[in-house]
Amino acid sequence: MTDENKQNTDTGDSESKNNTQDLEYIIKSGGVISRGQGETIHCLTIIGQIEGHYVLPGDQKATKYEHIIPLLVSIEESEEIDGMLIVLNTMGGDVEAGLAIAEMIASMKKPAVSIVLGGGHSIGVPLAVSARRSFIVPSATMTIHPVRMSGTVVGVPQTYYYFERMQDRIIRFITSHSGVSEEEFRHLLLRTDEIATDVGSIIDGYKAVEIGLIDSVGGLSDALDALREEIRARRAEKDPSSADCPTPAV
Repeated sequence: MTDENKQNTDTGDSESKNNTQDLEYIIKSGGVISRGQGETIHCLTIIGQIEGHYVLPGDQKATKYEHIIPLLVSIEESEEIDGMLIVLNTMGGDVEAGLAIAEMIASMKKPAVSIVLGGGHSIGVPLAVSARRSFIVPSATMTIHPVRMSGTVVGVPQTYYYFERMQDRIIRFITSHSGVSEEEFRHLLLRTDEIATDVGSIIDGYKAVEIGLIDSVGGLSDALDALREEIRARRAEKDPSSADCPTPAV
């Protein structure tokens, strides 16, 4: 075997090993680390139903909050990762778990950009707006409805007061991390002519941007470009001299 053939074989083995490692990481964490154009980006996927304190049936796609929260801590503390792309296609789920993840993302110093593909429903709305910049594809939809409660509900004033306070927490988070007004959001939340068997609204990508809930209509490349801008801006804040240095191409 010639040196050139041996080198090609070694390169092929290395790429195969990296692909295997990437696949294993995707299976374990629901994400992947992408390296290119001078930045290292962690892609975090939030799909299916957000699982909270109760385990969902095995035949349902779920994002487990006990996996996501420590992963976010790891991303924030990592010297290797420059930014995070959050890919959302969720039907919602556990309110407290979803809001906890959203609060974690919003409190991170590391640049984060979200993109809604398919759907960002229910508690997926605060998750979508928790990043520094948010995108949604034109065909995606977002369902806005009041908080629901499963299980035994005690019919006393305290129960309804608790519902109201939880709803206020969610509305306060959404309006403070997006451009939608509280008046507009509550209007969409309580519509009775939009959903056949529920109260609320279903909006598409263009409507979400029109009311200020999401920043921009765009796809994957738009979200990545925005994330790279955020990464460069953060580097410039930490080291002003780096602002004059172009991002190396790969």
